[in-house]
Amino acid sequence: MISINNVSVHFGGFELFNDISFLVNLKDRIGLVGKNGAGKSTLMKVILKMHPASLGTVSQPNNLTYGYLPQQMNCSDTLSVYDETYSSFEEIISLNKKIDQLSSEIEKRTDYESEEYLTLINKLTENTERYHLLGGETLQAEIEKTLTGLGFVQADLKRPTKELSGGWRMRIELAKILLKNPDILLLDEPTNHLDIESIQWLEDYLANFRGAVILISHDRAFLDNVTNRTIEISMGKIYDYKASYSKYVELREERRQVQLASFQNQQKKIEDTEKFIERFRYKATKAVQVQSRIKQLDKIERIEVDREDKTSIHFKFPPAPHSGNLVMETFGITKRYGNLTVFSDIDFVLEKGEKVAFVGKNGAGKTTFSKILVGNLDYEGILKPGHKVEIGYYAQNQDELLNENKTVFQTIDDVAVGDIRTRIRDILGSFLFSGEDIDKKVKVLSGGERSRLAMAILLLKPVNLLVLDEPTNHLDMQSKDILKDALLKYDGTLILVSHDRYFLDGLVEKVYEFKDKKVKQHIGGIYDFLRRKKIESFKELEQNKVEKKLFEKANSDKKQEYLERKEVEKEIRKVSNKLAASEQNIEKLEKEMENLHNLLALPENAANHELFKFYNNLGEKLEKEMEEWERISEELEKIKTNRGL
Repeated sequence: MISINNVSVHFGGFELFNDISFLVNLKDRIGLVGKNGAGKSTLMKVILKMHPASLGTVSQPNNLTYGYLPQQMNCSDTLSVYDETYSSFEEIISLNKKIDQLSSEIEKRTDYESEEYLTLINKLTENTERYHLLGGETLQAEIEKTLTGLGFVQADLKRPTKELSGGWRMRIELAKILLKNPDILLLDEPTNHLDIESIQWLEDYLANFRGAVILISHDRAFLDNVTNRTIEISMGKIYDYKASYSKYVELREERRQVQLASFQNQQKKIEDTEKFIERFRYKATKAVQVQSRIKQLDKIERIEVDREDKTSIHFKFPPAPHSGNLVMETFGITKRYGNLTVFSDIDFVLEKGEKVAFVGKNGAGKTTFSKILVGNLDYEGILKPGHKVEIGYYAQNQDELLNENKTVFQTIDDVAVGDIRTRIRDILGSFLFSGEDIDKKVKVLSGGERSRLAMAILLLKPVNLLVLDEPTNHLDMQSKDILKDALLKYDGTLILVSHDRYFLDGLVEKVYEFKDKKVKQHIGGIYDFLRRKKIESFKELEQNKVEKKLFEKANSDKKQEYLERKEVEKEIRKVSNKLAASEQNIEKLEKEMENLHNLLALPENAANHELFKFYNNLGEKLEKEMEEWERISEELEKIKTNRGL
C-alpha cells in the first residue's frame, strides 16, 4: 500500500535516519517506537509528505486516504463539540444543502414538462444517492457514538469547545479522523490525553479498523493490545519485526545475542588467521598456505552487531525526611465550580510509606483532588496534613508551566537553594542535559525534554510525599522504566495519577477510584482492582448498574447467553438502520414518480419518449427498493422471532 524506499533525512550536518526502507500493507498495525528525538514524528510526516526526505522516495496509490493525528494541533473555539465534529464532513454538509435547495426548488415549480425540471430531478437523485453512499443518514448517530466512546457525555455535545482543555479538544480531532474511516491512520501519541476508559475504547476500535494503522506511543500496554508489527528507529536505522512491542523486545535481544556470538566467533577466526599469516609470511614452504589464508580473509563478510543507544536518564529521589505515620487526612472534602459539583464529602486517609493510584474517567476529579492535597486549590471541608510532611508536586501540565524564555540551567538555578546548587550540572546531566544543552531556551525543547526538566526540579529538595499527576506523558519507554524503578526505590509516600497500566502495575498497592462525585478505595494493585471489578478494562467503570449485572452474568455460567444477546441486539440495530434507509428511499422515489405521472398526464407529453423512459426507470428502481424493503423486513422479523422478541 505504501512503499518507503531508501529514505534519508538530514538536518544540516545531523543525520536523523539513513537509507531506510519498508512497506506498509493493508491491515498492518505498526507500532513506531524509539527514544524521544529518534525521528518517529518526522518519519510519519515524511510518509504524509508533510516533510521532505533528503534522499529516497515514498510511493502510494493516488486515491489513498489518510487520517493523521499530530501531537499538537490548533482547534476551533467557535462551535459546540458536536458541530465542530460535524463540520469536518464537508461533502456531506454540502450535499445536504444541495438536496434541501433542490427539493425546495422542485416544490415551487410547475413546469413539469420542461427540460430544466427533469434536470433538477436528476440532480436531486444523484445527490441523494451520493449522500446515502457517504452515510449521511447515519452520521449523527455515528458522531454521538464515537464522541461517547472517547469520554464525552451527552450533555457535553452542546458545550462550546472554548470551554474545553487541550486534551478534550484533541479527542474531538481524533473523533473527526476516526469517523472519516480513511485507508490508513497515522496517530502520534494518541493516548497522552486519554483516560484509561477511553484508551480501552480506542484499543477496541483499532482492533476492528478496516485499514492500516501506524502508531507512535510510549504506552506499552496500548501497543501490545493494538499492534502486530513493531518498527524501532534507533541511531539512524530501523529494526522491523512482525510482533507486538513486548515480543519484539525479546526477539530483538535474542537477535543481538546471536549477532554478538557470531561476531565473537568470527573475530576469533580472523585473529587466528592473521596470526598464521604473520607467523609464516616469510617461509617459502608455507607460501601457498599463506596466500590462501590472505584470500580467505579478504572474502570474509564482516559481521556487524547492531549498535545500541545507551544514553538514558539516571537518577534516584533523595531519601525522604522523617514524617508522622499519618501523612494526609481529609473529612467531607467538597469541590464546586459555581453550580458544578466535582465531588462531595470525600474522606481520605494516607499513611506513611503508602504508594497509591488515583484512577477514573477524565473530569471525575483526580487532578482537582490532587491540587487540594498539595494546597493549590480552595475547597469545602477539612484537610489535615501530617506532622512534618514535605510535598513534591508534579502537575499534569508541569512542562507547560516552565518559563519558556529561561534556559535549562536558569530554570534549575532559580529553584535550587543551599548546597544543591553545586550539583546543578550533575543533576541536569543525569537527565541528559549536558554541554550546550543547558544553555537552550525552554521554548525550543521537545515535549520529552520539558518533561525531563520538570522532573529534575523534583530532585532539588528532599520530600516525604510525592504527588505526581500524569508524570509519564511525553517520556519514552526507557525513561518511564527508569522513573518507575526510582519510584519503587523511593522510601517516602506516593500518590500517582496515571492512565498507564503498565507503569502502575507493581508500583502501587492501593487504588482510589473517582466516580459519580465520590472516591472508593480498593486494596491491591491495578490489575487486582480490575479483576475484582470483573472487567478487562476501565471502560466498564462508566456502565450503569444494569450493564454491570449483565457483565457479571457474562463471567458466570450465563456468559454465552449474554454474549449472544448483545450480538443479536447489535444485529437488530444494524438491520433496523437498513430498513429506515430503505423506507426513506421508497418515499423519495414515490414522490418523484408522482411528479412525473402528473407530467405524463398532460396531452403535450403523450409522445415524450424520454420522459416515459425516465418514468419507467424510476419504476424499476422503486420495485427493486420495495423488494429490498420486504427482504430487510423479513430478516428483521426472523431475528426477533428466533429470539422471542
